[in-house]
Amino acid sequence: MSAPSRWVLPFARIGHEDLPRVGGKTASLGELIRALGPQGVAVPDGFAVTAAAYRDFLDHNGLVPVLHDLLDGLDVDDVARLQERSAAAREALRGGSMPPALAAEIRAAYARLDPGGRLSVAVRSSATAEDLPTASFAGQQETFLHVRGADDVLRRVQDCFASLFLARAVAYRAHRGFGQLDVALSVAVQRMVRTDTGAAGVAFTLDPDTGHRGFVYLSGAWGLGENVVQGRVVPDAWYVHRSTLEAGHDGVVRRVLGTKATALRWDPQGGALADTPVPQADRDRFCLDDEEVRQLARWALAVEAQFTQVRGEPTPMDLEWGRDGETGELFLLQARPETVHGQRRTGLLRTWRLDATGHAPLVEGLAVGGAVGTGTARVCESAEDLAAVQPGDVLVARTTDPDWEPVMKVAAAIVTEEGGRTSHAAIVSREHGIPAVVAATGARSLLHAGQQITVSCAEGSIGRVYAGALAAEVEEVDLTTLPAPRTHILVNVGDPERALQASLLPVDGVGLARMEFVFAGWVGVHPLALLHPERTSPEVQAELARRCAGHATPQAWFVDRLAQGIGMLAAAFHPRPVILRFSDFKSNEYAHLLGGEAFEPQEENPMIGWRGASRYHHPAFREAFALEVAAVRQVREALGLTNLHLMIPFCRTPEEGRQVIAELARGGLRRGDGGLELYVMAEIPSNVLLAEEFAKDFDGFSIGSNDLTQLVYGVDRDSAMVADLFDDDGPALQRACAMLLEAAHGAGRKVGICGQAPSDHPAFAAFLVEHGIDSISLATDAVLATRQAVVEAEQRLERART
Repeated sequence: MSAPSRWVLPFARIGHEDLPRVGGKTASLGELIRALGPQGVAVPDGFAVTAAAYRDFLDHNGLVPVLHDLLDGLDVDDVARLQERSAAAREALRGGSMPPALAAEIRAAYARLDPGGRLSVAVRSSATAEDLPTASFAGQQETFLHVRGADDVLRRVQDCFASLFLARAVAYRAHRGFGQLDVALSVAVQRMVRTDTGAAGVAFTLDPDTGHRGFVYLSGAWGLGENVVQGRVVPDAWYVHRSTLEAGHDGVVRRVLGTKATALRWDPQGGALADTPVPQADRDRFCLDDEEVRQLARWALAVEAQFTQVRGEPTPMDLEWGRDGETGELFLLQARPETVHGQRRTGLLRTWRLDATGHAPLVEGLAVGGAVGTGTARVCESAEDLAAVQPGDVLVARTTDPDWEPVMKVAAAIVTEEGGRTSHAAIVSREHGIPAVVAATGARSLLHAGQQITVSCAEGSIGRVYAGALAAEVEEVDLTTLPAPRTHILVNVGDPERALQASLLPVDGVGLARMEFVFAGWVGVHPLALLHPERTSPEVQAELARRCAGHATPQAWFVDRLAQGIGMLAAAFHPRPVILRFSDFKSNEYAHLLGGEAFEPQEENPMIGWRGASRYHHPAFREAFALEVAAVRQVREALGLTNLHLMIPFCRTPEEGRQVIAELARGGLRRGDGGLELYVMAEIPSNVLLAEEFAKDFDGFSIGSNDLTQLVYGVDRDSAMVADLFDDDGPALQRACAMLLEAAHGAGRKVGICGQAPSDHPAFAAFLVEHGIDSISLATDAVLATRQAVVEAEQRLERART
């Protein structure tokens, strides 16, 4: 038998030899405590019953041959046999006796924690193959909470030993290639943190959905963390940007309030855990304040740094945290390497192929994107019908508007009777990677509610809708093998929910971040309704009060919500530049925001009416624009995201540009301060004709090919009747772009393009490269193809020069 001194150890003395690993290398608990102690990381006191004690327990009871007989050659896919054999193995361990010397050591260690012998502890299993960077055994073995008294501690330690042979653990080891007896188990006996009267949750040192390494993601709820880990409640969540936090800035970019309907609490009378309803007041507030979130994020990063140092390679972490409800103290309870994204191959592109041979389309239109979507058709005549749309359905409508975006982004596909490739439905579907068919005449009558359909945008420029669920093939391409062009390739984004995924594309930043998309999805309220609620209806005032609850003023709520959305866009791409275009709703679109009808005029042609720059300095809108400016300032200054730059849309004259610049300065934003760059959209013929004048006040131009095309050709871009005349790579547009490039470069200013044309027409992108465009900003689904076209155009130019 092992020497008794190796059986039971205080946490601070645990080394690698006490917790042997099946493979890999990680930090021992003793190393962590010694390294993290000076940084203030709090870990509950306790002791460990080591893996050596577990193996000696098996030897003492003669269990090794018993376990071999039960488990060797077991077919774990035979569920009945698996349950039978694993139960027999657990019963064998529970029926054993603890070696007297080991039992005495456990009793003595518990007494040192609490001489009175009534301290509540958590008895947590930790398999020696558990929590490796390549395989997470998390949750495979048992943990017991609120264990009190030496006798109960001994019993639960033995129960932990037995839990190594739960059916799920046996099957998991078999499927991952671990021998059943090659895995040992240690047990942590940890002072119980009263999270049942406080709060608990988890923390990741990356985004768990996308694997983005720039964030610490935390979630939590009232009571024990089991409800969070098992998904029984909708927890609060926070995104903390690591590099700006480490630089001393706020760091908390986004907060998401969960419902937290129940809390798992200890019932001392019943001697058991019980789910109890959470009072509404607690549901309506976060279970952590921002300083506590920052504290936990710093601790999580410190743990990651220690594991990374020991392993010699980046090691993102998955941790559990708790706050004691009696003392208010924060603790880290558990840490393990994150295993999902660490093993996932990155840098892959998906392309779709559909074999529709023998299937006649039900309806055709213009294809948006290149994907295929299948689902149940939901025909929506108005916003009232949106409630019937479930995630994975196909939304069918005459047209869409910004109010519909929350439903649109969960649809499998979108089909509209009206609109062109730059209509709202097209822009939103690209943003979310959803296939859409627009200008699909007769779709509402040809497609029936409840019908299973397939929407294909994988067959070129024509989008088709087929009856039934047709099979599609997906091809993946390794992005890491693609050559990098000299021209900067940027991406267009708007939805903060999609920013993390989009940031993983091979791009140099964001050429167009759409403020109005953040308005629609994250705010949904007309800013003037918050400033002058007395001009709105009682129903609107009641809804405004509900949304703004918990904030000092309605304006503070608006700035905070807007700043969180903008902050996610900037943080996702940091330190790459993100160019934010201020809101560019038209008056009819602003009117659809909550309370908007009271403040918006009725315009015959809002497309060329009161929009863009003309609003920002207008007496009727100036104070609303000041809220946008305040949100931007919060992102750049409080969050430290100085990679955020600004762009003014639909600026008709240089004088109007200077008026907007004055409004920005009034709000504390000045071109050049903190590296702030200011751009103007080139989307009106006057921007081209007066480029030298505009260049005096702006750092550069971004061609908005959508509006520039319609104003050069006199074509309504949202009209299906003239969609075939919308020539966004035609000679007139090309000449306008060439004129702008020559004038702007002559004035020493940069020129990019953020409209749809380069995404739809690689040849147009090549034309721009030949004329010296500095950057091309693309829809996410066009980045790879257009990037390759740019590389080829640059190579042709190089060959021509030589």
